[in-house]
Amino acid sequence: MKLISILSLVLAAQVVVANEIAITFDDIPTGDSVLMTGNERTIKLINGLKKADVADALFFVQTGNITNNSEARLFNYVESGHHLASHSHSHRSANKISSNEYMLDIYHAHLLLKKYPNVLPLHRFPYLHYGNTKQVITENQQRLSELQYKNGYITVDNYDWYMNSLLLHAQKAGKAIDYVKLGELYVQVIWQAITFYDDIAKESLGRSPKHVLLLHENDIAALYMPELIAHIRSKGWKIISAQEAYQDPIAKRFPQVEFHKQGRVAALAHEKGVPISKLKHPAESQAYLDNLFTQAQVFK
Repeated sequence: MKLISILSLVLAAQVVVANEIAITFDDIPTGDSVLMTGNERTIKLINGLKKADVADALFFVQTGNITNNSEARLFNYVESGHHLASHSHSHRSANKISSNEYMLDIYHAHLLLKKYPNVLPLHRFPYLHYGNTKQVITENQQRLSELQYKNGYITVDNYDWYMNSLLLHAQKAGKAIDYVKLGELYVQVIWQAITFYDDIAKESLGRSPKHVLLLHENDIAALYMPELIAHIRSKGWKIISAQEAYQDPIAKRFPQVEFHKQGRVAALAHEKGVPISKLKHPAESQAYLDNLFTQAQVFK
């Protein structure tokens, strides 16, 4: 009996602590910046993922961004072993337009993505807006299913886009940039977001699911992808493909709530009664990040 009890505890611990996460990027292909061209960014991301031994990341494409010059970047990603998925055509919020308008936009993207290999039938809602009422959310989910798409949900939200904007503003202003401190803060903030949402999952679901990290195809990701991946692995976590992550049971459990802004884990926790105020990490705040970067003297 004691042996059985010990084995049960070991198995339970394994279920609770999965420590697995997929790397995904939104807004592909993002245009040139003051720091690097779109093509330079793509090459740097591909090389960074290769250096970090990440064989298969998932890139969510905003097809309205595709031009004659930028579409080669999509082929570069898939030729490097990565996959593509839908992030709509025009990046409009499902909270601000009708279900009919939104689905027409998705279908537009669907048709444009047909020419590319390695496209998964997944759609990620821009801004993580699923609709402004439960009725609209339900309609969008039903129509998504009719198009044979599944949700490209996330479980770990963060403000990587704002950290990137701070970098670009500093570059435009001609400020000195401490790239070592910048990288350290980027990795620190993303890691804190991962542990924050994993803790919510363990408290509300009783286990650590296969996570999906939200990042963007931006300069700060291109600069520090190897460091971020190395840090995640140093904490005992495993990098998995999005295809594997979306096999987790939470993929089949769509939360019956209006709140989806912080991802699937937060929505499931809210469905169980956790208030929204407890489901957003402090670093998901421009003021918080402004203060953090100022105190660290990243830009001078």
